[in-house]
Amino acid sequence: MVFGADKIPEIARGMGKGMRMLRDATTDIKSEITKSVDKQGIDTNVTKNITEEIKKVKDDLEDFTGSVKRKL
Repeated sequence: MVFGADKIPEIARGMGKGMRMLRDATTDIKSEITKSVDKQGIDTNVTKNITEEIKKVKDDLEDFTGSVKRKL
C-alpha cells in the first residue's frame, strides 16, 4: 500500500489509538477476571507456581540451546 507523506501522521495516530484501545481492553479483561477469581475464592497460587516452573524450564532450555549454538 502506498500513502502520501501527508497521510503518515494520521495513520500513525490511528494505529496508536487502536493499540491504546486494545491495551485498555486487555487491562479491563484482566481486572474482571481477577475480581471474579477473588469473589469466588479461587486459589491463584497454583497458576503462579506453574508459571514459575515454566519460567525455570524456559531458562534451562535457553541455557542449553545457547551452549549448543556456541559449539556449532
